Amino acid sequence: MKLGYTIIYVTDVPDAVAFYETAFGLSRRFIHESNLYGELDTGDTVLAFAGLEAAEMNGLSIVPNDPKGPAAGWEVCFVTDDVATAYDRAIAAGCMPVSPPDDKPWGQTVSYVRDLNGCLVEIASPIRPPNEDA
Repeated sequence: MKLGYTIIYVTDVPDAVAFYETAFGLSRRFIHESNLYGELDTGDTVLAFAGLEAAEMNGLSIVPNDPKGPAAGWEVCFVTDDVATAYDRAIAAGCMPVSPPDDKPWGQTVSYVRDLNGCLVEIASPIRPPNEDA
């Protein structure tokens, strides 16, 4: 088994896809003609957005993300070698700053923002195995 999709339920799928294209430099795979589902190309795992109505159509009961309240108990993490530039780009595109880039004791640089829906997004450098030279 492998992780195929991460799906975030949002109020407006086209807005979320466009926001992630601008804020994080991702490429759109497609948006369904219903505007209730869209995907971004992020490598091996697809980042997708589905409308809140899609959750209802599938019989799911969810708590919508709320940009005015605390972040939900999950995050999306994007990995880059230039965390500071990616963080600045995300803020310039409208992300809410949570934590600026910080060098961690394990050798990773980590930052956090919240997107237009209040979702927590980590922007981090790759984790290097302990025996690998940087």
